[in-house]
Amino acid sequence: MYLVCGEALFDFFSENDASGLASKVNFKAIAGGSPFNVAVGLRRLGVDAALFAGLSTDYLGRRLLQVLLEEGVRTDYLLDFAAPTTLAMVAVGANGSPHYSFRGEGCADRLLEPEHLPELGSEVRGLHIGSFSLVVQPIADTLLALVRRESGKRLISLDPNVRLNPQPDIELWRSRIGTLVEHADLIKVSDEDLGLLYPGEDPARVIDGWLQHRCQVVFLTRGGEGATVFSRAHGTWSVPAQSVQIADTVGAGDTFQAALIAWLSEQQMDSVEGVRQLGRGQIDDMVRFAVRAAALTCGKTGPDLPFRHQLDLR
Repeated sequence: MYLVCGEALFDFFSENDASGLASKVNFKAIAGGSPFNVAVGLRRLGVDAALFAGLSTDYLGRRLLQVLLEEGVRTDYLLDFAAPTTLAMVAVGANGSPHYSFRGEGCADRLLEPEHLPELGSEVRGLHIGSFSLVVQPIADTLLALVRRESGKRLISLDPNVRLNPQPDIELWRSRIGTLVEHADLIKVSDEDLGLLYPGEDPARVIDGWLQHRCQVVFLTRGGEGATVFSRAHGTWSVPAQSVQIADTVGAGDTFQAALIAWLSEQQMDSVEGVRQLGRGQIDDMVRFAVRAAALTCGKTGPDLPFRHQLDLR
């Protein structure tokens, strides 16, 4: 079982209104949040998964819980809070890339404290962390404490997924990511995130620094240009993106992340030692599987992550 840790929220997508009235804005709300999406994505890809998160007892929070139950995500690690659900207002650019504006101060998914940390049994094979839960308090320090406690005991994957709207202090992001990469066995990062964290710096140089710690392999996603692998043991190479008619790219990175973990789980390599033993051909199969999965999500509106059988059809 994989334990995903972090935020759960609703994405509000603006829609065109036929009336043309400036005073009227239509929205379509879709359950999301990067960790939430990864947990759902893992279940759709056949991996037993749970979410460690705070959920609101308000209407939207109960809808998030309903989605998790319907998707088969385990709810053992959820905590209820009488605080609002985070809202993310999403505007989609001409190239399908999303732009976010968050309403989350004091919301339920930020309220996890160190006292809420669960004891983990042997059934938990690994942890995944990422996005703004890494830098907003008190959940940020709670997740850091969890990662420090479990580092070396279970596979730890990290996706920075930088979102400056909920926390605009890039120095804080840089410092916290710098600490977390010391404990991660596998990292997925987008070229956009690296550009925000380290503007003007060579991505290869930054990633080489990450590989000096525990990390065995880093996957750099580059949108329509595909993905590049940086392996401690096997060097660097790239794979192309799959051609797809893009609806938007919302959830594509989360799909890529879930697919990486799912591939490891299917191959029974989802452990610290398993990732260390990966061969070049295995890592190549892994990244190509993730690229295929992400392409399916890009062909749909919103974070509609694929099911395992859909990947067999490609």
